[in-house]
Amino acid sequence: MDTHLPLRLWFEAMWQITSQKYGASALGLQRVLGLGSYRTAWNLLHKLRRAMVRPGRDQLQGVVELDDTYIGGHRPRSEGRADKALVVIAVEDKGGKELGRIRLLRIADRSGPSLSEAVSRLVAKGSRVRTDDYCGYNRVKQLGYEHQILESSATGPKNLLPLANRVASLLKRWLVGTHQGSVARTHLDYYLDEFTFRFNRRTSGSRGLLFYRLVSQAVLLEPQPGKTLIGGRGEIEPPQQIVVT
Repeated sequence: MDTHLPLRLWFEAMWQITSQKYGASALGLQRVLGLGSYRTAWNLLHKLRRAMVRPGRDQLQGVVELDDTYIGGHRPRSEGRADKALVVIAVEDKGGKELGRIRLLRIADRSGPSLSEAVSRLVAKGSRVRTDDYCGYNRVKQLGYEHQILESSATGPKNLLPLANRVASLLKRWLVGTHQGSVARTHLDYYLDEFTFRFNRRTSGSRGLLFYRLVSQAVLLEPQPGKTLIGGRGEIEPPQQIVVT
């Protein structure tokens, strides 16, 4: 990672981020590190969030529970969801109520092509994908997965996908608690990366290992000029044609 800031400052920032259970906000980082500019703290934090995703990371495997949820926005539900971001949540089921690794991905809409593209990106072929009976997941089996569909009914349990719903709840609470919910839709991708990084290492008994992992991934990151931090990655658009195998 090319930088004009002192290396010691980067190490201090990485330790602050990884040593706190719920992470750090840009304002908090500015205060702790004694930075004169909020923008400097914001840029530093977002560059480190980009380093939290390991290039070529493994897809989820085995039994994977998958659902989608809306994040952000301040309008009542009756006024629509135009100001909200749609996020797909994929969780490995380790048996019982135990959650494995997770993956989070922002998508454009709940159409079949968008959801099919998300499944292909997040889950390894041959895995069992568990979803509700929403029609947008109809192509999952054709894409090379075993598709377990949980059908809703008036008498059955309302929480069909408890693992994904638990992650959704934790994600929203984290965004509100650590960042006061003030996450711009265009920057949500990097907050999702940080939440995934923390969640998948939640059982680690050593904060030093988290620090080491972030350092090792940061040195592999390409230079990230400040102007590239604006706008996020953009929502995952479905391809013009889904390849079915």
